[in-house]
Amino acid sequence: MRNLPQKLENPQISIFPVMSGLCKKHGAINLAQGFPSFPADPKLIDAIADYSKKGFNQYAPLMGDLALREVLTQQYAEKHGKTYDPKSECIIVSGATQGIFTAITTILNAGDEIVIIEPAYDCYAPSIEMLGGKPVPVCMDQGSYDIPWEKVVQSITNKTVGIIINNPHNPTGKRLTENDLNQLEQIVTDNDLYIIADEVYEHIVFDGKSHLSIGGRKKLADRSFIVYSFGKTYHLTGWRAGFVLAPKTLMESFVHYHQFQTYAVNTPLQKALSDYAKDKSNHEYLSGFFQQKRDLFLSQVEGGLFNPLACEGTYFILLDYSAITHMDDRSFSELLIKEYKVGSIPISVFYTNKRQDKVIRFCFAKSDEEIIEGAKILREISPIK
Repeated sequence: MRNLPQKLENPQISIFPVMSGLCKKHGAINLAQGFPSFPADPKLIDAIADYSKKGFNQYAPLMGDLALREVLTQQYAEKHGKTYDPKSECIIVSGATQGIFTAITTILNAGDEIVIIEPAYDCYAPSIEMLGGKPVPVCMDQGSYDIPWEKVVQSITNKTVGIIINNPHNPTGKRLTENDLNQLEQIVTDNDLYIIADEVYEHIVFDGKSHLSIGGRKKLADRSFIVYSFGKTYHLTGWRAGFVLAPKTLMESFVHYHQFQTYAVNTPLQKALSDYAKDKSNHEYLSGFFQQKRDLFLSQVEGGLFNPLACEGTYFILLDYSAITHMDDRSFSELLIKEYKVGSIPISVFYTNKRQDKVIRFCFAKSDEEIIEGAKILREISPIK
């Protein structure tokens, strides 16, 4: 039998099921993988069942339920001042990962390059590689996790076709500023680049700050695919549903590839979301809700040897463990699970060069009881040789 083609240079199982599996095996509190441990709104669950019982069980339209797209584009316009046509510039996708993959498919030819900012969510680089392209990593500044825009400029070649931006950023919790957008705008217009903007944590920004969407600036919006997730917004990551916004000329190409990857998304789910999303109170509470959980986590680890880094958004926070041990982050994360019964994610896996920042990521989209129990364990950890 002939050998299977090798589309990835170093294929590995994603860190998330690995660490979650270890948590389950060792009975650890799973503050590793980014899924909420509390339920979605029963009203939304009931609505899906109701629509299924009413017979909405066949294929949805290729681009998604129009009523849902109308709600999404209207609310985006109200928040960011950019109007997308719900009929031609908004599409429902099977989760943000599929949306990102399809956007990469749309802009990439074999041999092309796409810049990614590291630490980067682990689907970006493999998706580029599988499609015959080359991911070009640019590392955030160590410690501050600012984007070194001068290094982004230096990374661009005549093969570069785009850049992937994650804002708010997983795993660092950073958010883009007006200055960041100024720099990005200059770079993409000077070099005629596309943008794939992963904005799945759009509703989770802290301390009175606001989310600055790529679509809020015309020069950026005109060349961008902006990707969102219902799973992150409504606490239902297992439903694998999201949406993408893009100008008509870009969306027309996106749809060509989308139709042969997934065609359409779960129909009763879309019908339920079209009703549920109309009430903005169902997502506008998220920043305050998760800020309370962030602050609870911080209050519980205070007094220990972990040093929390600034967290401006998402439901993840980085803790510096350099005062505890010199172990690499993968080994330390595994030790935390096996010996201390708390799960985390080593962020070296989000770097191509496996850079060791001596920080690990914790998820606080958990019940208050889990946060308190897990953080208490972390606070009491002594130096490890």
